Amino acid sequence: MAHALIGPGRLESRVQELQETRALAVQDSAATMRRIERDLHDGAQARLVAVAMALAGAKDQLARVPGDAPELAHGRELVDSALDGSRTAIKELRDLVRGIHSPALNDGLDVALETLVSGYALPVALDVDLPERPGEATETIAYFCAAELLANAAKHAGATRAEVSAYAKDGALHLSVHDDGRGGARPRAGGGTGLAGLSERVTTVDGWLLIDSPAGGPTTATVELPLGTRS
Repeated sequence: MAHALIGPGRLESRVQELQETRALAVQDSAATMRRIERDLHDGAQARLVAVAMALAGAKDQLARVPGDAPELAHGRELVDSALDGSRTAIKELRDLVRGIHSPALNDGLDVALETLVSGYALPVALDVDLPERPGEATETIAYFCAAELLANAAKHAGATRAEVSAYAKDGALHLSVHDDGRGGARPRAGGGTGLAGLSERVTTVDGWLLIDSPAGGPTTATVELPLGTRS
């Protein structure tokens, strides 16, 4: 009876059940993030843009009003301040939206990576071979890993060039980011952000992150994630 209750067969079945439950939770989280991104992009961001346009129109109208009365000058200053604030809010909201779910991922990881590397002053060589689209969670994690690793190379490692590759093999997505910077990259204790945050992201889908970054460089970061399936 003890063997039947806690034997390998029952344990393996339970482990598989937990893995499937977690996979569904991760997929649901990815879909929720994508929905939030879409709502922010089409809702709050669109309304802020409309407000900024209205303030720009009000600024132009006030500029045409003759006179230099203190009330008029103060009104112009208020409109200028509100316009600057709305523009700052739009930029911050756009950064937030990209941090939740990059709109470029709507067209696939390959397109998202092309968009990512094209925006860097740092020259980046890209090699992508993905015959089929990975699952939503895998795409999102891979994209943010590439973005964070390239940001580290440009901001902290003093790199002059980088290489990004992504390909599918044996049911897994392999992502590699290489740079010629000064090296010494290490995940810091505490997690949540940076390399430690990336490590936490990949482990949610049973992936792994390997950092090879000797002092003096170069640095090669390798990420392996299950390909997953698209809902």
